[in-house]
Amino acid sequence: MDHSAHHMDHNENPAATMARCSMHMLWNTQIIDTCIVFQSWHVTSNAYFFGSCIAIMALGVFYEYLRAFSKSVDTRIALSLVANGKGKHATSGTRSGRSSPDEDAGLLSGRRVFKIATTGTPVPFMLRVLRAALYGATVFLSFFLMLVFMTYNAYLIFATVFGAALGHFIFGSTINIDAILGEESKGMACH
Repeated sequence: MDHSAHHMDHNENPAATMARCSMHMLWNTQIIDTCIVFQSWHVTSNAYFFGSCIAIMALGVFYEYLRAFSKSVDTRIALSLVANGKGKHATSGTRSGRSSPDEDAGLLSGRRVFKIATTGTPVPFMLRVLRAALYGATVFLSFFLMLVFMTYNAYLIFATVFGAALGHFIFGSTINIDAILGEESKGMACH
């Protein structure tokens, strides 16, 4: 009778046996021993993996809620500023198509432009803090979901995309036609 395997189990480092995360840099469908973002988020059963997928979908929905809530806050701030006479509400949907002098001053013009563009209405300090906090939370959550996506796990990728799509369906039920048709382009923005 060989007792060496029995003794090795007692002498093995418990932290090493607790989390044996499998890291894949290729598309995979592994469930057990998948670690999601943190070593402590170590999937040890099918039920735990299913619950993790539900949590990731909920984060995707919450991400879309934060985006919609931020737009709502901006709308309320804008209406408040207009009501207090601190800003103008655009009454026509036409644009001149002409650029400002600062936009024309670029690298090739030889003119130096060091000021930050201040087109718009100044926002009071506490409302700027609120907007910045919402923006920071949205950026944090988007990068967190990107890290989930980078597990390359097909199920987790699907959970991320499905949660974002579900959130967009729930919180994106209206559009501002004037704003969309008035935009020239979004540029390189991801969201």
